[in-house]
Amino acid sequence: MDILNFSTLELSEKIKNKEIGVVEVTKMVLDLIEKENNVYNDFNYIASKEAVKKAGEIQEKLNEGKLNYLLAGVPVAIKDNICTKGMLTTCSSKILNDFVPNYSATVVEKLEDAGAIIIGKTNMDEFAMGSTSETSYNGVVKNLYDINKVSGGSSSGSAVSVALNHAYFALGSDTGGSVRQPASYCNVVGMKPTYGRVSRNGLIAYASSFDQIGPICKNVADCAYVYKLISGYDKKDSTTVRKDVEDIEFNNMDECIMNLKKIKIGIPKDYFGLNIEKGTKECISNAIKILESNGAMVEEFELGYSDYVVPAYYTIAMAQASSNLERYDGVKYGYRTNGYEDLHEMYKKTRSEGFGEEVKRRIMMGTFVLSSGYYDEYYLKALKVRELIKKRMDEVYSSYDIVLTPVSGYTAPSIGESLNNRIEMYAGDIFTVLANLTNIPAISVPCGKDDKNMPVGLQLMTNVFEEKKLLEVAYTFEKLYSSTENVLKRNDTTKQLGMEED
Repeated sequence: MDILNFSTLELSEKIKNKEIGVVEVTKMVLDLIEKENNVYNDFNYIASKEAVKKAGEIQEKLNEGKLNYLLAGVPVAIKDNICTKGMLTTCSSKILNDFVPNYSATVVEKLEDAGAIIIGKTNMDEFAMGSTSETSYNGVVKNLYDINKVSGGSSSGSAVSVALNHAYFALGSDTGGSVRQPASYCNVVGMKPTYGRVSRNGLIAYASSFDQIGPICKNVADCAYVYKLISGYDKKDSTTVRKDVEDIEFNNMDECIMNLKKIKIGIPKDYFGLNIEKGTKECISNAIKILESNGAMVEEFELGYSDYVVPAYYTIAMAQASSNLERYDGVKYGYRTNGYEDLHEMYKKTRSEGFGEEVKRRIMMGTFVLSSGYYDEYYLKALKVRELIKKRMDEVYSSYDIVLTPVSGYTAPSIGESLNNRIEMYAGDIFTVLANLTNIPAISVPCGKDDKNMPVGLQLMTNVFEEKKLLEVAYTFEKLYSSTENVLKRNDTTKQLGMEED
């Protein structure tokens, strides 16, 4: 019995049945992290003492019947831009290298109230700005399928921690695909909820109108449970909505397939006309066939605006980043330069030395598009394009339940490859930024590997606040795909043994 390979819900059941203790499983996870973190670099901070102490407290509460068993005692990793009281929170940046918050994010409080054990803070692109984790002040997060390749970004450490069993689930933040893309590259499930569904209180801001916290898990069922737990209105975040979170229960597969027959899936053909690698296209095509053959109605449509999605997203994101990062000046907290003569020089040297190249690039671009004479020409125009894209997506969802695309047009690139061509790196976000521009929920589900054995992710998107439908379709596909894979493996084994039927 390999406890580390269990899903979140499976581990909860084992703890409930007293087949394993909370302290025992916590120590098992910490031991594995200590052995492997120097290779994969998925953690910025490992909460060894805090986690073991908390595990003991949770076990006592469970023994006394003071906690529900679901999530109680389950180790979770938290992305390093989500505040944790008394625990280092750096955004993988030099400018916050010693920052310890005096409060926890709302999502962290919810997890702790449920009894989850925070195992550590995960590595990421600096201030969530990047698609590869290579902008991190703490170094790149390695892909477990090939350590010469990136693990995606910006929630790279969270995705790798789940894939390596360093955590049973993790939280990331998704500004333009930062949960879904690393989940795709690492063969796990990553979800971006509807904007306003999950509180951003305690999330260190990148682009405030896009940022959304989401779960990264081993399977869709875990994802559904974690999503439901962290969702809901929060008086500390005015952008959260007063809307009940639907109960999400997965019925038996026969009922799931019956429900799938009521689903109409739209495939944006202008997106599929983009540069998609052969291996990725084959995996996505196979996923479409699985859904179609089990009753889903699949149809192509023209989305439009595909040439404007990435430019509009980055114009708005960089402008908001420029504003949000003004607060890091060396006065209140974080890094402060040595050797300065006046306040102005201290500001300038602190920010020059404290921020990495990609963050400074985005601050400068954001400041430019917000400057006098360019605000109307760039930022305001990008906001108008965003509204046009939103209206178009409203039209799409009047005809389709689900929109299906790849998460990325290619599998994980080699380390150093993307930074040599930043324009191509930005353009690679075209499949994921649509959900952030339009505030809709989206999920990445594993759907195969290319000829280099690198994982491919299938992206499903629904209309706002339709997470239940999204998760049900994702769960059904996950089970159907798993069943198909098992049949293919059995057939391959039969051929290898020379037992194929006449």
